Amino acid sequence: MWKTVWGDKRLSRYTWLPYLTPKDDEFYQQWQLKYPKLVLREAGSVSEEIHKEVPEAFLTLLKHGCLFRDLVRIQGKDVLTPVSRILIGNPGYTYKYLNTRLFTVPWPVKGATINYTESEIAAACQTFLKLNEYFRVETMQALEELAVKEKAKEDEVPVCMTEFPRLGVGSSCDNKVDLKSRAAFNVTLLNFMDPQKMPYLKDEPYFGMGKMAVSWHHDENLVDKSAVAVYSYSCEDSEEESEDDSSFEGRDPDTWHVGFKISWDIETPGLAIPLQQGDCYFMLDDINATHQHCVLAGSQPRFSSTHRVAECSTGTLDYILQRCQLALQNVCADLDGGDVSLKSFEPAVLKQGEEIHNEVEFEWLRQFWFQGNRYSICTDWWCEPMTQLEGLWKKMESVTNAVLREVKREDLPVEQRNEILAAILVSLTTRQNLRREWHARFVVRQTVWAVSPLWCQRDAPSLLCYQLLLRLEFKQ
Repeated sequence: MWKTVWGDKRLSRYTWLPYLTPKDDEFYQQWQLKYPKLVLREAGSVSEEIHKEVPEAFLTLLKHGCLFRDLVRIQGKDVLTPVSRILIGNPGYTYKYLNTRLFTVPWPVKGATINYTESEIAAACQTFLKLNEYFRVETMQALEELAVKEKAKEDEVPVCMTEFPRLGVGSSCDNKVDLKSRAAFNVTLLNFMDPQKMPYLKDEPYFGMGKMAVSWHHDENLVDKSAVAVYSYSCEDSEEESEDDSSFEGRDPDTWHVGFKISWDIETPGLAIPLQQGDCYFMLDDINATHQHCVLAGSQPRFSSTHRVAECSTGTLDYILQRCQLALQNVCADLDGGDVSLKSFEPAVLKQGEEIHNEVEFEWLRQFWFQGNRYSICTDWWCEPMTQLEGLWKKMESVTNAVLREVKREDLPVEQRNEILAAILVSLTTRQNLRREWHARFVVRQTVWAVSPLWCQRDAPSLLCYQLLLRLEFKQ
């Protein structure tokens, strides 16, 4: 099952794991057998209205400078993504990947009041909400078709084996409500990359598939077994002909592909699926957990809209505001000079408050301001909530100071002092370490701006960003 490939015009040879493209006779059979939860809708089966509106929306957001490369955290190092992104979705939602929390530019859902900076940006967000609804319907249909196939397979199993549970859409008597929840897309992550401006793209390391725009991965932060739906749009030049690929074995390097492989499986061939302009593909059920995928770069710029059911139990504005209120329930009264008095010094209450203090600072405020002013380019929606969160964080700082004052009180019994310190020490130590880490990240970020002409200069931090970062420095 191993495959030997000769490098172009090289004397040495490389041994890769096997992969298939549509040129291979067994490609479609392997897809059906090993990748049945991956569904492709070719551009011809998608409505012309979508093909007209979605590319216009992509180009509008690019024109207005709304897409940004992220400085993500991978194995303790800051890495600048080759792909530029923007998150659009339900108001107040966030999506976290590679230790980076993205905040939605809200799409205009019913009942929401959203002030966009440009009417064109508003129209683009409306388009992606429309695409989201289209994908919801299409995904529901695909899941229902998959359930029928899974049920047919169950019926083929001998009676003596039917007692064993079978995984997938057809198991556990999945009902209509469950299928709907798997297609209830609440965000879309838009991606853009021009390969001609990214000469340092990594080579795919296992199969020899060529240059990668996005490395092998499972999508993070999703509801279990939820679907992912993707609209792909490559900016093809009709006048420019692709080079003769007769010298290449495998995929055409001028065409964008999505690669799939089964996790931890070196026997089953991978797939490299070419993506033509306007193609859509769907990852259904548990394929995101059992398989990995990558994006293989072509020669032309490409956009994609990747619709997801983000796991937002701890990732919405409503959630973090409720957490703040929980932490501040222990405040008895505001004193002069910004100090506060507390109702209780019970260790469990203090421990919970300091944990929420860290969550607000490191999962929300620092994440938001580390990304500069990017969100204000599209809308002012996040300005008021972030100001509110900063005010709540300041009050939590006062709570910490009140606890430390109590610990220093001379007539406090030693046993009670030790219980309080034991309750808050881990949170305070974590806070100090994370503040140092974020300060170092901020320095790296400034360095990236200085040396990389590809970093969008419109994303330079405001004075307010600097002021907030300074206010967040550890003062205890």
